[in-house]
Amino acid sequence: MEFNYCPCCGGRITHKEFDTLIRHYCEQCERIHYRNPIVGVAIIIMQAGKILLARRNNSYAGKWCIPCGYVEWDEDVRNAAIREFAEETGLEATIDRVFNVHSNFHDKGSQTVGIWFLGQMVGGEIKAGSDVDEVAWFDLDDPPEMAFPTDCLILNELKDSL
Repeated sequence: MEFNYCPCCGGRITHKEFDTLIRHYCEQCERIHYRNPIVGVAIIIMQAGKILLARRNNSYAGKWCIPCGYVEWDEDVRNAAIREFAEETGLEATIDRVFNVHSNFHDKGSQTVGIWFLGQMVGGEIKAGSDVDEVAWFDLDDPPEMAFPTDCLILNELKDSL
């Protein structure tokens, strides 16, 4: 979101160059208003050579993704990944390690930094949740239409790592 007026003092926001980068700058209180990416997290669950994916029902409706979501303020990234995974799949998971981290530029209005964790299922039953309408297993070699380009990159990286 870009502001025309400073949310701190109401002064006019202009664009000013700092270290070769153009920043949103308040002329009145002299604050720089940074526009930073959001942190997204996902858990990769593999079983018998298949990956668990979720079909989205809001943004990118009908397309599939590795179960994912956003980190909330004051929330640890690992806890966020476990929470989001449970919300979308009905499953409980543990996290083994970070598989990879990528910047996501497919949505210019809401750029993210994604962290993909490798994990294990430890309980629950598969049940589509908050942002998805179906959860299913797919072969890495034959995935459905994916919502996010970086998930496609992750699928290829998984194939290369096996």
